[in-house]
Amino acid sequence: MKLLVVGSGGREHAIAKKLLESPQVDQVFVAPGNDGMVLDGLDLVDIGIAEHSRLIAFVQENEIAWTFIGPDDALAAGIVDDFNAAGLKVFGPSRQASELEWSKDFAKTIMAKYGVPTAKYSTFSDFEKAKAYIKVQGAPIVVKADGLALGKGVAVADTVEQAVEAARDMLLDNKFGDSGARVVIEDYLAGEEFSLFAFVNGEQFYLMPAAQDYKRAYDGDKGPNTGGMGAYSPVPHLEQAVIDQAVETIIKPILSGMVAEGRPYLGVLYVGLILTADGPKVIEFNSRFGDPETQTILPRLTSDFAQNVTDILDDKTPEITWVEDGVTLGVVVASDGYPLAYEKGVELPTKTDGDVITYYAGARFAENGRALLSNGGRVYMLVTTADTVQAAQEKIYKQLATQKTDGLFYRNDIGSKAIK
Repeated sequence: MKLLVVGSGGREHAIAKKLLESPQVDQVFVAPGNDGMVLDGLDLVDIGIAEHSRLIAFVQENEIAWTFIGPDDALAAGIVDDFNAAGLKVFGPSRQASELEWSKDFAKTIMAKYGVPTAKYSTFSDFEKAKAYIKVQGAPIVVKADGLALGKGVAVADTVEQAVEAARDMLLDNKFGDSGARVVIEDYLAGEEFSLFAFVNGEQFYLMPAAQDYKRAYDGDKGPNTGGMGAYSPVPHLEQAVIDQAVETIIKPILSGMVAEGRPYLGVLYVGLILTADGPKVIEFNSRFGDPETQTILPRLTSDFAQNVTDILDDKTPEITWVEDGVTLGVVVASDGYPLAYEKGVELPTKTDGDVITYYAGARFAENGRALLSNGGRVYMLVTTADTVQAAQEKIYKQLATQKTDGLFYRNDIGSKAIK
């Protein structure tokens, strides 16, 4: 088989690299990808994720067996619908199904309808009404842009003033464009966050190992929200009973609800959860693999990834198996200044020792074609598997200590929440 992965980040690097491991797969193309992926034998295609007609033509001309869609904005733009209309196999939810991610108000509405536990909320497009609601509710409180905002459209406000400022940024100052034209304001939930992922086909789903990511930029969960600074999987201190409860009260009802709504789900579903005193509740849904969790989950897959996806696309039951022991942990290396303004062009390492994997998110070759340079906010991620969280941390941070990271930064506490 020849396959295509649409996207350019570390998530797509991990997906494409895992697909290429299949003995059934001869070639994996990534559109548009980034130059760091070339080091793993992946083939880049210079077509943007919004160029649906060009992507469809490429698939038809190159006899691609099926396409895997990585990013949320491509799904929100209806890329799956366009591929289906062209008679092509594609793994990812339709635009209607992916509204679980691209409209937080829709996600809240359908959760309320089907009894899925989540925080109390209200939605506003008028700033003065939002401000009045915040003042009545008090703080801490959470303000979210309704639409997609690259993982940055969420403000966890410790004070009423911070919440009002966040609402002003979104509704009046247009900080997130159309994505912030409406805001969802919800109660703050206290507890520990974790993520569940599942391969989904309608009401059938196949759960992956749980993961926990780190959203804040700096150690100790300080600084602004980012797209994710590291993750580990599974979550050793998370009891199986909690996962079972989340499956019964969240995953099953939301999938059956989507079928009942005429929006059957196909693809990867991400459920961002928080374990409260009342049990697990939904923080958000993503209609695709998360980044950076994907980079720590897929290395644990021991079955044939390409065959697993093929089976789901063919309405067959896939035989999915995972590494049962140990922990896989990864640390993101980002450009200084991220998630705000940052410089590009820092020379990057291209080799690691032992069983440490490098997934590139923002990288390009220099004009001389030899040096690999930074070309984004999150630049690369080092991932490894070990018997314990501590052992995985030791391997990753020992590797990072040997790398030249001038102009870059990373957190030093990824995985520490699992160490009691």
